[in-house]
Amino acid sequence: MLSVETSLKEAMTAIEGSVGVALVDYTSGMALGALGGGKDLDLTVAAAGNTDVVRAKIRTMEMLGIKEDIEDVLITLSSQYHLIRLLKGRGGNGLFLYLVLDKGRANLAMARHQLRRIEAELEL
Repeated sequence: MLSVETSLKEAMTAIEGSVGVALVDYTSGMALGALGGGKDLDLTVAAAGNTDVVRAKIRTMEMLGIKEDIEDVLITLSSQYHLIRLLKGRGGNGLFLYLVLDKGRANLAMARHQLRRIEAELEL
């Protein structure tokens, strides 16, 4: 099992094209941990903003009566992928991993696979 800090480091090193990663509590909008980012990517602002995305999707699914779990949400920009992976089990309710990838260097399928693996190994 990996700690939050180790899991974030693993995402930055094991996932090709990673620009930044955060573990976010979508009940509060706060990043519980973040790594990477920079002047062009403020992960605390991104965590809060993407909390709204997750809440809106959950609310919409409830209104539609959809009783399925969200695996991930993908936002594709011209130069980046923003991947939101909702955590399940072992205290993960209300949390998501947020990963920003450089679109030119990343393999989206492999990034999703690696993020699932990191989630499975994350100790909360």
